[in-house]
Amino acid sequence: MTEKKIRVLVAKPGLDGHDRGAKVIARALRDAGMEVIYTGLRQTPEMIAEAALQEDVDVVGLSVLSGAHMALAPRVMELLHANGQSHVKVFLGGIIPDEDLGSLKAMGVTGVYGPGANTEDIIRDIKLAVAG
Repeated sequence: MTEKKIRVLVAKPGLDGHDRGAKVIARALRDAGMEVIYTGLRQTPEMIAEAALQEDVDVVGLSVLSGAHMALAPRVMELLHANGQSHVKVFLGGIIPDEDLGSLKAMGVTGVYGPGANTEDIIRDIKLAVAG
């Protein structure tokens, strides 16, 4: 039997037009053996939640550089829960002020990573979170 691959949706919510970091992460996750779906730029929370449902993912990774993470992450999580996907782990990367970390973790964000985060740490954290 082969091990089920972890399915990750990497998404760029909001109006932020910079996706280099998201693409670096997507490639690192793919190279680590995960199935990665990249949604592209300027996705709404509704589009992200629908894609997560359609693709039957284990993880949603949100890349937010615009500062709108405290509006976008809770909305994505609300929609995932409404779709019966409370098991989906949500990771957040981008420009996230330290004072927001506690609130994001309290709302259920599994991991938060800033610029220059080690991809090996992200891969390890995703594997641990999905293994449960």
